[in-house]
Amino acid sequence: MSPDDAAELFGAHRSRLFGLAYRMLGSAAEAEDVLQEAHVRWQAAEHETIEAPGGWLTTVVSRLCLDQLKSARTRREAYVGTWLPEPLPTERLAESPDLESISLAFLVLLEALSPLERAVFVLREVFDYDFAEVAAIVGREEAACRQLAHRAREHVRSKRPRFARSREQHEQLLGAFLGAIAQGDLDGLQRLLADDVVAWSDGGGRARAARNPVFGPDRVARFMIGTAKKGGAHGTLSLVEINGWPAAVLWDDGVALAAISIETDGQKIHSLQLLVNPDKLAALH
Repeated sequence: MSPDDAAELFGAHRSRLFGLAYRMLGSAAEAEDVLQEAHVRWQAAEHETIEAPGGWLTTVVSRLCLDQLKSARTRREAYVGTWLPEPLPTERLAESPDLESISLAFLVLLEALSPLERAVFVLREVFDYDFAEVAAIVGREEAACRQLAHRAREHVRSKRPRFARSREQHEQLLGAFLGAIAQGDLDGLQRLLADDVVAWSDGGGRARAARNPVFGPDRVARFMIGTAKKGGAHGTLSLVEINGWPAAVLWDDGVALAAISIETDGQKIHSLQLLVNPDKLAALH
C-alpha cells in the first residue's frame, strides 16, 4: 500500500475514529491528539499484514484513549472546580451523531465510570461491537468485558439524562430559560426547573465559576440570574448546535465567553452546563 493509499484509507475512517475518541475522552483537543498519534502509527505499520484496517485503527485509538484517560484522572483531580466535557459544534462530526451519546449531559455521566468501563460501554453500547470484538480491542477477557459493561449500564441506567422528543421542544425550553434569565424573572425561571435540577459550571481557574454543583430550582435560578448580572451587559447571545442539541453561546467580538447547554425532557430542565473556561471554548470560535 502506497503512502497516499494509506492516508486515504485513514481519512475514510477518520470521522468514526474521532467520534469514538471524543466520546471516550470528552475533549475534542485530546481526541485530535489521539488521532494524530494513531495516524503516525498507521503510516509506520506494515499494511500488508493488517487484514482489517478499520479494526486495527479502532484498537489503536481505543488503547491510546485508555492511556489518556488514566493520566487524565490525575489531572482532573487537581482541576480547579468542576471539570466538564469540552463543547463540540456538531458539524465537526461528518457522521450523523447519536444525539443521546454525544450530548454534554451524557458525557458528564460517563465521567463517573472507570477508564475501562467507559471504553467497554462506548464500544459496546454506542458503536455496537460484540463482546468478542470489545475484548480484543481493550485486551481483556470477554467475561471481564461483560462484567464491565454490566456495571457501566447499571450506572448509566440509574442516572440516564432525559431528552426532549424533538429539537423544537428543546429549543423552546432553552429560549424560555434564557428569556427568564435576561429579565431577571426569578419566579418564571424557577417554574422551568425540575425539582432535581443541578447546575454545573466549569471555569477551570481561568474564569469565575461555581466550584461545586448547585442543586434545586431556587438556588439554580438565583445562581443563573446572579451570574448574568455579574457578567454585565456586553456580549451577544446566539443559539448554536452543540453536541447535537441547541445551546446558547455568549460572544464578544467573535470570541466565545460562555456556553450554556441544558438537559430537558421537553417539560422541565433537569440539568444545565455552564462553560466559561476559555481553553474549552476555543473550539467554538
